[in-house]
Amino acid sequence: MNEITDEDVQKLYERLDREAEESGYHLNPDGEFTKELIRGLLTNEKRYGYWVCPCRLGTGTKQEDLDIICPCDYRDADLNQYGTCYCALYVSEDIQKGENPVTKIPERRPLPEERQQYKSKPDVPSLSVPVWRCRVCGYLCARDEPPLVCPICKAKKERFEQFI
Repeated sequence: MNEITDEDVQKLYERLDREAEESGYHLNPDGEFTKELIRGLLTNEKRYGYWVCPCRLGTGTKQEDLDIICPCDYRDADLNQYGTCYCALYVSEDIQKGENPVTKIPERRPLPEERQQYKSKPDVPSLSVPVWRCRVCGYLCARDEPPLVCPICKAKKERFEQFI
C-alpha cells in the first residue's frame, strides 16, 4: 500500500481550500491541524475507497457511510449552530478570522439503531424538517436551517425562504 506523503496532503489541502472558498466555506485556519485531518481523509480513502470523516468510524460499506462522507450531511447544521463542523475541518468566517475560538461540539449523527430505523421507513410522507428555497436560483434543501451559502449560486443564508 502506498504511503501518504506530505506532498499528497499539501495538494489536497490546496484543492479543498480553493473549493471551500469558491463555495463560501472556510477551512480551519490552523494549518497543521487541518493537514492532519486531511491526512485522515486520505487514510480513509485508502482504507474504504471514499472520504469518511476522519473523526468518525466508518463501516466500510459506502451506503451506510453516505452521511459521513466529507463534507458530511451534518456540516451546515454544525456550522450554523457552532461555527464549526464536527471535526473542525470547516469553520465559519468569524472563526476563520480569529474572532471566535473553535469549540468542541456534540455529535449530531444518529446512533446506528436510529439510522436503521430511518432506513426501514423509506416512504414517510411528512417531513421532519422544513424545506428552504434559495430566492436567487430556486435551490431546495430540507434541513432545520438554510445553508450558510447556496451551493448553486453562492447566495448567503438570508436569501433563503421557508418553502414548506
